[in-house]
Amino acid sequence: MNYIINTVDKSEYTSIIEVWEASVRATHHFLSEADIAYFKPLILNQYLDLVELRSLKNSDGKIVGFLGAAEGNLEMLFLHPDLRRKGLGKLLLNYAIEQLRIQKVDVNEQNPEATAFYLKQGFAVIGRSETDPQGKPYPILHLKLK
Repeated sequence: MNYIINTVDKSEYTSIIEVWEASVRATHHFLSEADIAYFKPLILNQYLDLVELRSLKNSDGKIVGFLGAAEGNLEMLFLHPDLRRKGLGKLLLNYAIEQLRIQKVDVNEQNPEATAFYLKQGFAVIGRSETDPQGKPYPILHLKLK
């Protein structure tokens, strides 16, 4: 199957948030239902507008992944869980590095698969925060491209 990376229109935000939720449920096991309910409207109504957003669409035109970048930081990268481990995360990350010039990414420490992915792609841990940006007790690892 062929995939294409495109800019995102606000009319596609519903599809973006569906991918986000499916991905989070498959990878962020430390989050409660209340946490997901807390973050979902923030992402949909605020965070998506604060980043350069790109979607990954399959040959049917369906959004199956996305990334968001701002000021050299990869702020979000999510794939539908059915498509993990197929090279598509690497495709999105390489696009972000080459086209959007990202150099840094923050990762939930409690998401070891994501941490391992970024380390394998050439990032190194340069710091750690005890809480996430909202002050929730989810430690964040700060990574930078070597």
